[in-house]
Amino acid sequence: MVATAQSAAPMVQTMTSRARPRPRTGPMDFIKANCGATRYPALCVQSLSVYAKDIQKSPRELAHAALAVSLAHARSATAFVAKLSGAKGVRPRDHAALMDCVENMGDSVDRLGRSIREMGRVSRSGRGGFEWHMSNVETWVSAALTDESTCVDGFAGPAMSAYLRATVKRRIVNVAMVTSNALALVNRFAQRQGGIVYNP
Repeated sequence: MVATAQSAAPMVQTMTSRARPRPRTGPMDFIKANCGATRYPALCVQSLSVYAKDIQKSPRELAHAALAVSLAHARSATAFVAKLSGAKGVRPRDHAALMDCVENMGDSVDRLGRSIREMGRVSRSGRGGFEWHMSNVETWVSAALTDESTCVDGFAGPAMSAYLRATVKRRIVNVAMVTSNALALVNRFAQRQGGIVYNP
């Protein structure tokens, strides 16, 4: 029995739809999709794009790279503020705020470094170990974010140098933004694995 043109058409359409290849997605698509869940998605994509080859499509590597970005920014900002504290003509109250900021940022660097080392232990742990390590990571990254905020708060008030306040704030806020993104991606990784989640 010969099929009519009307009955043959749906068969052709079905075969065509099945043969149509699915769009291929690469590491950058993976990064963009996950960065959409962060508070600063454009900064997230920009800062992590250089790690695309290492990240591929691994949520763990994505979180690890985000922590590495945050640590690098924190170290750079700490050195910058320390240099400002040694500049000539800095008033005592401004110098004290700068030194407090250096101390806070030093704590932030330490906690972010711990977080990265702890992430390295995650894959070698069982279920209970995973939750323990991720809880540590999330706690330390959250504390690092608080350290960064405390640094900026130290320059509040009309008695402080407006120039130093704006200069330090610009650098530290950038660190806080990448740290917030890192915490969001760490949370996302932990949540997918059933871990504990902190809100950035």
